Amino acid sequence: MNRLLPRRTAAGAAAVVMCFGLAACSSSGDDSSSSESTTPSASESMSEDMATGPFGAGCAGVPTEGEGSVEGMADDPVATAASNNPLLTTLVKAVTAADLVDTLNSAEALTVFAPTDDAFAKIPAADLDALLADKDALTKVLTHHVVEGQLAPDEVAGEHETLAGDTITVEGSGEEFTIGEAAVVCGNVDTANAKVYVVDSVLMP
Repeated sequence: MNRLLPRRTAAGAAAVVMCFGLAACSSSGDDSSSSESTTPSASESMSEDMATGPFGAGCAGVPTEGEGSVEGMADDPVATAASNNPLLTTLVKAVTAADLVDTLNSAEALTVFAPTDDAFAKIPAADLDALLADKDALTKVLTHHVVEGQLAPDEVAGEHETLAGDTITVEGSGEEFTIGEAAVVCGNVDTANAKVYVVDSVLMP
């Protein structure tokens, strides 16, 4: 089950307004041209609703500089990037216990729904210890948090097959997303090979 995170890349794109039809752009002088250029198109309005960087209240817990910062994480493959993020220490411990670090770091393109330390703390301590000691069960839980491809905010909503072989359904839009009872608290975080959405609850298969 060493396939925590392989997959294809899918990135978001910004819409750009262009003026087609020189007659319409120039027929009535400067006033007409100025009026046309300041009117937003439907595609511009849509692009304003799409997050272009990390979003969410939980991002305040990410360091502002160093390897654990947003900029620092973008330079490293996802397991290494997570190990530098103070919000994800239990997740890193779990990934290590499942022997999935190398698989994660060598994957081509993934989207990871990464539970925070507080998310793992919602699980009773005895149950969490038992999970961490059961490699097969732990691998199934961890791969349930991973899908193929790097899903941008305008692509992440919907039903996705996980690496555990089941599906998760992401609901929402803009900067508000949920997966069941879990909410994205810091989304659209880039690493060298993955898109990360930090969530406030562990997703159980």
